[in-house]
Amino acid sequence: MSGPLVIRGSVSVPETELLWRFSRSSGPGGQHVNTSDSQVELRFDLAGTESLPPVWKDRALERLAGKLVSGVLTVKASEHRSQWRNRETALVRLASVLATATAPPPKPRRPTKIPRGINERRLRHKKQRGETKRGRDQRSWD
Repeated sequence: MSGPLVIRGSVSVPETELLWRFSRSSGPGGQHVNTSDSQVELRFDLAGTESLPPVWKDRALERLAGKLVSGVLTVKASEHRSQWRNRETALVRLASVLATATAPPPKPRRPTKIPRGINERRLRHKKQRGETKRGRDQRSWD
């Protein structure tokens, strides 16, 4: 778990930029919950970091604007009884959030043209269906 947090490719965040905080978890664990600080809160100063390329940083700041508090991204983990596993979960979560936030935008969709034959067939069937329904008119039963 020690070492830099790899985001994507060769881009990583050094351990010195990550701030850890521990508290008592409310999850499973019985009496163990009351005595140990197993909940993990991982903070990363996205606005002040120099480890991300400027393009990635701007993209992440824009996409994560609703999750940031003063430019700091916070991730919590309290699923596991052990602090160590919660730390690993928080790291994976942070890496995932940053990877999706820094991903390049998808290529714009190019609308496809409907082939003429398909459109003609649709109109032909529509015409046949209309003829069938017109043949059921009440006036023809007299």
